[in-house]
Amino acid sequence: MTIEIENFTFNTIIGLLDFERVNEQRVIINLKASYRYKKNSFIDYVEICNTIKKNMQKNQYELLEDALIDIKDEIFSKFDIDFLTLKITKPDILADCEVSLLDSWHRG
Repeated sequence: MTIEIENFTFNTIIGLLDFERVNEQRVIINLKASYRYKKNSFIDYVEICNTIKKNMQKNQYELLEDALIDIKDEIFSKFDIDFLTLKITKPDILADCEVSLLDSWHRG
C-alpha cells in the first residue's frame, strides 16, 4: 500500500536569508510512503503530518536538505514504512516560481 499526503501546508521559520530567520513562511509538504498493510495495523497519516510539522517548527532549518534528511530519519524510526518520497516546497520565496526539494529513500 502507498499513503499519499498532498499539499500539507503550514508556516515555519526556514531558510538562510536574514528575513527568513525572523519571519515564518509557508511550506508545502508532499509525501508518498509505501508499507505492508497487515490486518488491524495501519499507518496513521495524522500522526505523520503532526511529526513533520513539529519537527520543522522546532528545528527551524536553514537548509531544505537538512529538513528532508531529518524528517526522513524520524519517519523511518516512528513508522513501519518501506519506501518514502518527501518533497518540501517554499511557494513564496521567489515571485516567479515555487522552489522545492525532493528525495526518495528505501528503508535500509
